[in-house]
Amino acid sequence: MRLRRLTSLFLFSFFTAAFSPAQAADLKIGVGADITSMDPHFVSLFPNNNVAEHIYNKLTTLDPEARLIPDLAESWKTVDPTTWEFKLRKGVKFHDGSDFTAEDVIFSYDRVGKIPNSPGPFTVYTKAIIASEIVDAHTIRFKTAAPYPLLPNDLSTVYIVSKKAAENATTEDFNAGRVNIGTGPFKFVDFKRGDRVELVRNDAYWGNKPAWEKVTLRILPNDPTRLAALLAGDVDAIENIPTPDFVKVKSNASLQTSIKTSFRIIFFHLDQQRDVTPFVTDQDGKPLAKNPFKDLKVRQAMSKAIDREAIKNRVMEGLSLPTGNLVPSPMFGYVPSLTPDTYDLAGAKKLLAEAGYPNGFNLTLHAPNNRYVNDDQIAQTVAQMLTRAGITTKISTMPMGVYLGHASKLEYSMAMLGWGVQTGESSSALRPMLATFAPEKGLGTFNWSRYSNAKVDEVLAKAMATIDDKQREALLQEATIIAMKDIGLLPIHHQINTWATKKGVMYTPRTDEYTLAQEFRPQ
Repeated sequence: MRLRRLTSLFLFSFFTAAFSPAQAADLKIGVGADITSMDPHFVSLFPNNNVAEHIYNKLTTLDPEARLIPDLAESWKTVDPTTWEFKLRKGVKFHDGSDFTAEDVIFSYDRVGKIPNSPGPFTVYTKAIIASEIVDAHTIRFKTAAPYPLLPNDLSTVYIVSKKAAENATTEDFNAGRVNIGTGPFKFVDFKRGDRVELVRNDAYWGNKPAWEKVTLRILPNDPTRLAALLAGDVDAIENIPTPDFVKVKSNASLQTSIKTSFRIIFFHLDQQRDVTPFVTDQDGKPLAKNPFKDLKVRQAMSKAIDREAIKNRVMEGLSLPTGNLVPSPMFGYVPSLTPDTYDLAGAKKLLAEAGYPNGFNLTLHAPNNRYVNDDQIAQTVAQMLTRAGITTKISTMPMGVYLGHASKLEYSMAMLGWGVQTGESSSALRPMLATFAPEKGLGTFNWSRYSNAKVDEVLAKAMATIDDKQREALLQEATIIAMKDIGLLPIHHQINTWATKKGVMYTPRTDEYTLAQEFRPQ
C-alpha cells in the first residue's frame, strides 16, 4: 500500500509539474502570414499589427467581441463639440524603464504622417486631429475641425511608441530591433524575417501579466506545414486551421479548437480610374480601347458570375460567410438588406452583352498566395467562374510582401484584398477603401480601384460629424448601400477564423482575428 501510495504521489507530482505554469512558461505559436515590417506605423497590415499588439499599446483597444475598451487611456470625454480629452494611465513604464506620458502620444501620432513610402498608412485614423494640447503629463486634448464622434474608435488602431527611443528612428531601425520599445505585455527580442519573432514577458507590465515567460511567433504561411508543426509538437498553437483538415483537427482528442466569425471582408478591387487598364485585352490579346470596369453593367455581370455559396462549400469547407456588406452582423453599420448577389450565369452573360462585350474579354486577376485563408484557391475559383461567363481569366499570385508593393501602386486591373474593420464599425472600411482618394484627408488610402462617388463622400462626411449614434449608423448604412450597389468593390465573404491548440492550452477567439500570446492560458 505504501509503495502504491508513493507511486501515486510520484505520478501526481509528475503530471502537476508537466502542466504547471512554470513548465509551460514558453509558448510557440504558428502564425499564418508573413510579417513585412516591425515598424508599428509603416503600414496598416494585419500580420504586422498582430505582432505590434504584443509589444505596444494604444489609447483605446477592442475586446474579443470588437467592443471599444480603455487601454493606455483610462477614460475620455468631449470637452466641447470639437475637443476630446483623454486621461492617461499613471505609473505605466516603457520596456526600458522610462515613464509613459502625453509626450509619447503626441510623438506617435505625428510620426504616423511622416513615414516615407508607406503602401498603406495609418493616417486615415489620425487626419481628423488638427491640433493637440498637453494639459499635463497624463491628460491630453485633441481638436478636430468638426464634431468627430469616432475619434476614440480611430485611436484604437495607432500604436504608442517611446519618443525617447524612436525620435530619430527609421523603419529599418525597427526592423533591425534597435528601437522596439513599447509598454505592452511582451518585450521584443528578435525578428528573423520569414521565420520568427521572439518575445519575452514584460514583468513590469501595467495590466494583467501573461502566463508565458517566452513567446515565439513562428511564421508558417504554408497550411500543411503549420498544421504539421502543431501535430509534431513544434508549436503549441496555430491560427487558421487548413479548411480541409478542420473536421479532423476538431475530432482529435489531443487538440482543442475555437472559431469566430471575423470582421474581415475578402473582396476584389476593379480598376475604375484608367481609360485603358493594363491587364485586360480582347480575345486576340490586344489591349481594349476602353476600360470595361468603368461600366456598372460589367461590374454587375462579374458579381453575378461569382457563386459565393460554392466558394463557401467547396473552397472554404463551410468556414466563410458570403456577403454583400462591409461588416458582419451585428457590427455597427451592418445593412440587413444588403445580401450577396445570387449566382446567375445567364444574367451575367446578358449584362456583358448589353455592355458591348457579347464575346467577353481577357483578364488577369492578381492576388496574394500566403495572406488570407485559401487566397490562392479563391482566386483560382473566381477566375474559373468569370471564364464561364465569358471573361477569360487567368491568375497571377505572389507572396503578400511582393504583392502589396505592386498593388498599392495600382499596377493591376483586378486585385484581391482583405480588410479587417479595425475600429469595430463600418466607417473603418468606407474611409480607406470606398471614399474618393484624398491622402491629404487620410481618405482612400487602400482604394486601389480609385472608385469615386460624390454621394458616398457626402454621406460619409456627414456621418463622421454626427454625434448621435443612431443617426450616424443610418448614414453609414446609406453610404454603404450606395457604394455596394455601385459595386465600388466586389465582395466575396467574411472569413470564419479558426485556432487549434494542444490540450492544456486555451484560447479565447477574437472577432478581430488577432492571435495574441497574452490571451492564451494554461488550462
